[in-house]
Amino acid sequence: MNSQNIIPQPNDPLHGITLKVILEALVEKYGWQELGQMIRIKCFNENPSINSSLTFLRKTPWAREKIEDLYLSSV
Repeated sequence: MNSQNIIPQPNDPLHGITLKVILEALVEKYGWQELGQMIRIKCFNENPSINSSLTFLRKTPWAREKIEDLYLSSV
């Protein structure tokens, strides 16, 4: 299924949106420094990168939830 065929899910507004897309959008909008101030996560504040942040967020449900909430409130 490609992104053009994604059907919005009213109960899951993040349906079909990958964590990488969410993180890249937030970094583009806020930058690492502001993102690190908004959500205090070490991987955002010390040598930040998409890959290291994805690794942490995939293993840490509370942090992923904060990122997803920020994304939903900023789109």
